Amino acid sequence: MGNANKDVIDVLNDLIEYSKDGEKGFKASAEDIKNPELKSYFVQRAQECGTAALDLQTEVRRLGGDPETSTSTTGDLHRGWVNLKSMVTGKDEEAILNEVERGEDRALKAYKDARDKLGKLGRSSSDQTYMAIEQQLQGVQRNHDQVKALRDATWARS
Repeated sequence: MGNANKDVIDVLNDLIEYSKDGEKGFKASAEDIKNPELKSYFVQRAQECGTAALDLQTEVRRLGGDPETSTSTTGDLHRGWVNLKSMVTGKDEEAILNEVERGEDRALKAYKDARDKLGKLGRSSSDQTYMAIEQQLQGVQRNHDQVKALRDATWARS
């Protein structure tokens, strides 16, 4: 494996951790929320995050690397904080949506940073890896915007 591939693989492995963080976070949110529409949305998002991680793992293997299989330490700490906070404040819809949005903020930043790093490594829109990240980034942006809209709607009702 060339050094350029190693750097790209490192970027992809970071995104795998973020995707796995998202999968776990959405599963936990689905378990905690009572609203059936939000529960269904969170289950769907968890599945999409899992699929994104699998796609990234496939790309890492294609590049000759060993894909990450776990969540990040930061994500684990965030989930611990969310669990502690929810024990103290309760698991109301607004609090859950706030935490989900915070997680989506992190994911969006991670994907934008990854795209920028790939660009600095000489990858461009004609590159398979770059295109895969760009496509996932667009999905993360849509999801971020949807979660923000859901949270804003909850604020408007309260």
